[in-house]
Amino acid sequence: MTGRIIVVGAGVTGATAAQTLRREGYAGEILLLGAETDLPYRRPAVSKDLLSGAGSFDRTVLKPAKFWADNRVGFRPGFLVESIDTDRATVRSDTGAEFGYDSLLLATGARARSWETAATRVHTLRTRADIAALRTAVVAGGSLLIIGGGLIGCEVAATARGLGAEVTLLDAAPALLDRVLPAPVSELIRDLHEQHGVLVETGVTTTGLADSGAGVTATAADGRTWSAATALVAVGSVPETGPAEAAGIAVRDGIVVDQHYRTSAPGVFAAGDVASVYHPLRGEFERGQHWNAAQSAGAAAARSMLGNPAEPPEVPWGWTEQYGRSLQFAGWVHPHDELVVDGVLAAGDFLAVALRAGRPVGAVAMGRPRELRATRSLIAAGEPWSSAVPAAG
Repeated sequence: MTGRIIVVGAGVTGATAAQTLRREGYAGEILLLGAETDLPYRRPAVSKDLLSGAGSFDRTVLKPAKFWADNRVGFRPGFLVESIDTDRATVRSDTGAEFGYDSLLLATGARARSWETAATRVHTLRTRADIAALRTAVVAGGSLLIIGGGLIGCEVAATARGLGAEVTLLDAAPALLDRVLPAPVSELIRDLHEQHGVLVETGVTTTGLADSGAGVTATAADGRTWSAATALVAVGSVPETGPAEAAGIAVRDGIVVDQHYRTSAPGVFAAGDVASVYHPLRGEFERGQHWNAAQSAGAAAARSMLGNPAEPPEVPWGWTEQYGRSLQFAGWVHPHDELVVDGVLAAGDFLAVALRAGRPVGAVAMGRPRELRATRSLIAAGEPWSSAVPAAG
């Protein structure tokens, strides 16, 4: 197969897709267009090692520049796609550069959801470019106010404490990380933060952020206020669908794709954080917003572009590291699920499995990576749960 395949987006999805195309025997031209000016890198390090200063950027790079050259992948950093013409099969950058394609993969990812405010000391964190300003503000100011108790909010809280800052963490949800954790494990994470000196307030509807002298003040709907030298807004992400939507490609909380990662436009595919994919186990469309899902989707989309059978979406899984503790999670956890726990939560050695109608639908673990993998396989197979912890797989 020859021609030109363009991959827009040089995160893990786009980078994996480009590698897979070559590995699967594609002989044509591959262009990998990245909006950032860096080589493709491991984004999970942004809120942890890179923000803390403990890790170097070079160690997060997926592949060196020589790899892309050796594999005949035309990597073009700093290429911001402004428009797509599906009739002419071209993409155009904000500088006016234009490329034609035979097939196009949109792996544009997502951007941090912003907060409309006139306050000047408010940050978001999504890319390497966001790190320096936030780290400088945290170290110089000595205190940080975080709006949002998801993965980014909790990881930055832990990192900021490691930098010596006072941290206040506000979350609108009733519990931290409630989208991926059952209530008892969420409470464990809250305790961990409070043990390390973080002020945690949940069930807080933040209505405003404003400059207040030398800092930022958050105001809640009930009138309460909290202040710090600087603030981080970590309230989720927004898929980068602008050019696709302007081109008439179907969009609904992401670019809508079929089981083969094909969009509504001929020759155009989408994968990763930006794509809304139907998951048969869940019975609805969803965006895979974790590293592993983005990586597997990039490989699957590349194979589909080559006409090979596309694997169904995997059971999502991810991890987070906070205060030296590693927590893994998989599947879909709902507050009303039955929860079976093997081990001791407080000891940080456990496997917690969420059950619906006797079948596992989600799992969370500390210190039990093999058991989590085995449970994830049961979730994928729709197997019923037994009282015995699954054997390591």
